[in-house]
Amino acid sequence: MDKKKPTVLTLKQMKREGQKITMTTAYDYGMMSQVAKSDIDIVLVGDSAAMTMLGYESTVPIDLETMLVFCQGVARAGKHTFLVGDMPFMSYEVSVEKAVANAGRIMKEGFMDSVKLEGGERVADTVAAIVRAGIPVMGHIGLTPQSASQLGGFTVQGKDLQSAKQIVKDALALEKAGVFAIIMEVVPAPVAKLVTELVQVPIIGIGGGKHCDGQVMVLHDMLGLFDKFSPRFVKRYAHLGAEMQKALNQFASEVREGRFPSQEHSFSMPDEVAGQLVAGLKEDGVLK
Repeated sequence: MDKKKPTVLTLKQMKREGQKITMTTAYDYGMMSQVAKSDIDIVLVGDSAAMTMLGYESTVPIDLETMLVFCQGVARAGKHTFLVGDMPFMSYEVSVEKAVANAGRIMKEGFMDSVKLEGGERVADTVAAIVRAGIPVMGHIGLTPQSASQLGGFTVQGKDLQSAKQIVKDALALEKAGVFAIIMEVVPAPVAKLVTELVQVPIIGIGGGKHCDGQVMVLHDMLGLFDKFSPRFVKRYAHLGAEMQKALNQFASEVREGRFPSQEHSFSMPDEVAGQLVAGLKEDGVLK
């Protein structure tokens, strides 16, 4: 494969040179094996797996052990893609020491290239400690799904002056703490543009407008595999859910009608051997 794996340095260089960064999610070997063949720069093994893979109503229920299983599957297929492992809810809030230890597990046991955690100023000290431990950290500000209930639900953040100022402060705090990039989720485009121009690390938007240094979208949303709801910022580039249903219904129909499996999909044996099999079973008393 001639695809060259990005690094934190090449991602920062892409920002300086005005090259847009592309990012999506993956949660298992099968899907990652397809993403790995694409031109995507970064893959996030996101805690969104709680919703897309496990059927929860939010990202909160998933734990670190489950996240590690998803990370391991993705890592086996993602050797040429920059991989980010999400730190799930309560894996970094209890103490700085626990956060560093859990980030280390994501790197060592999950085989990730970096970790991501949510929050701005409130987690800056934790981020700095993880970075000091030699672990690359991606930040996440704006709408932070793990604390959505505290933010008033899955709504746009930074619409008023005070909250917009806080988003800017959060970005600056994370940059100072040493993150290599920041996801900015569901904020007004002017706020995202200001932050993108203000900080030196790449800003990767999701619902933040076109001025961000890159864009991220959940794979299941992009491909039409998750239909419980569809946020405004999602664009469906394929409708694989409908295609899957069509294929499954065709399979069921062919089986019921006796059209599958055909001779093409079956295996044969010499008639002589088949005859000997029946005769032998009769001799053994298995057949009458």
